[in-house]
Amino acid sequence: MMLLRKIISYIIPSVLFCLLLTTVAAQDLHYSQYFNAPLFVNPANTGFDPTHDYRVGGNYRDQWPSLGSPYQTMGVWGDVQLFNDRFENGWVGLGGSLMKDAAGGGSLTSTRGIVSVAYHQVLGLNGLLSGGFGIGMVNKRVDLNKLTFNSQWNGQFFDSQTLSNEPFNFSSIYYLDLQAGVNYAYFASDNVYLNAGFSVTHLNHPKESFYATDTKIDQLPFRYTAFLNSNIKIDNLWIVNPNLYVSKMSTAWEVVAGMNASRNLSGDGSNQLILGLYYRSNDAVIPMVGYQLNDLKITVNYDATISSLGPYNGTVGAYEISIIKSGFYGGGDKSSKATKCPKAVSF
Repeated sequence: MMLLRKIISYIIPSVLFCLLLTTVAAQDLHYSQYFNAPLFVNPANTGFDPTHDYRVGGNYRDQWPSLGSPYQTMGVWGDVQLFNDRFENGWVGLGGSLMKDAAGGGSLTSTRGIVSVAYHQVLGLNGLLSGGFGIGMVNKRVDLNKLTFNSQWNGQFFDSQTLSNEPFNFSSIYYLDLQAGVNYAYFASDNVYLNAGFSVTHLNHPKESFYATDTKIDQLPFRYTAFLNSNIKIDNLWIVNPNLYVSKMSTAWEVVAGMNASRNLSGDGSNQLILGLYYRSNDAVIPMVGYQLNDLKITVNYDATISSLGPYNGTVGAYEISIIKSGFYGGGDKSSKATKCPKAVSF
């Protein structure tokens, strides 16, 4: 029994790493609270906040902790509005984001930094069209000393001194990554707001491989992402936000749908309780709870696994937290901001 446990303890990390290598062209970093990580979803979201001058945010996700080597994703981002006084019916958004993803006990780590810029143009009395572009640098690295392979099994134990015969040529790689997106918002009334966006990542098909190869298999395919959401205000007590997120990369799809609702606790909207429920197709049910105090919002969610992975992770899915702080130049408030576009839905 001790030998069996030892074999399993060596095999599981290696199997997980091999799965990551073989599916790297079909996966990318993601959050369940994608709506609270706008710059990671679409560069056209940069500076897209009609009610504030700037935003800063942080996100942390701990996935499958029961497996012993959890997948951890963490990121920070921020954006500002620029040249409001230069354009009569538009403005520029400038932002940046930094994200790190560690998988399999630190064996595979991805770090990416992206700078994004967007232009937002008011269309008529009810529309706002945005276009954005992002350029980033990505580093992926692996600690090969933490891995074992079937060729190192000598019949009794894994011998780390035996060559693995795996054709690794690099333990760390860097590449440039380009992305672009569009976003359209329609302000139907003071109580109803609609928004849709579409973006494409890996526009330059960057090469991602730890092997010394140069084939199309090593090139990342486009990642297409689309979202649709709405804000609906009800009797100055609730703002409900139904939304849909769809992402496709190669043959892999991610579909998340649901709704969150903000309850006005103070009458003026300075204190809000946030409740939400989402569903990721064939993967998880995602309840969410949060609280907003003035311009600071904190939300937490839990991904309850409902897929075939449940028996292996003890149905323990992922924990995620998001923190966003919005503000105004010079310490102003909502009343001091000159809003060019139609009034956003708010308390």
